[in-house]
Amino acid sequence: MADHLPKTLLLVRILVGVMFLFFAEYKLASPEFAHLGYAKYVGEYVNHSAVSLYQPFLRLTLAHPVASGYAVAVAELLIGLSMVLGLWTRVFSVVGALFMLNLVFCTWNAPGPGPYWRYLGNELDNIPLLFLFVLFFVFRAGEIWGLDAWLK
Repeated sequence: MADHLPKTLLLVRILVGVMFLFFAEYKLASPEFAHLGYAKYVGEYVNHSAVSLYQPFLRLTLAHPVASGYAVAVAELLIGLSMVLGLWTRVFSVVGALFMLNLVFCTWNAPGPGPYWRYLGNELDNIPLLFLFVLFFVFRAGEIWGLDAWLK
């Protein structure tokens, strides 16, 4: 079973990278996200679902929504390239984990009042990716058939 672990980690790392490349492509191929979408999404987070301690940071990004929108897209692009190529994987695993933590803070209160398990259930699309980035960091996933092995 241990023989398959490196190959599985490699496959998951590349698939996560491809997902992030798709996320970035959507945002970079059309100026709509940076010029309209970012402010819309983040405004909704601030007004409805973000953790209250995180709202001032989100408001700060809304002061420059186009730059913030492109920054999100470039971050997703760099995370995706890093995961696909296995280059600087540990650095971008930290960036990816922080990116996903950001989304957790943005959407935590979306279910509204209720039992605590509803909040965790609402984050089933963010928390698993956060954990994958932690695993990529801990197990040095870029050194498995990636450019990090060559740099080492």
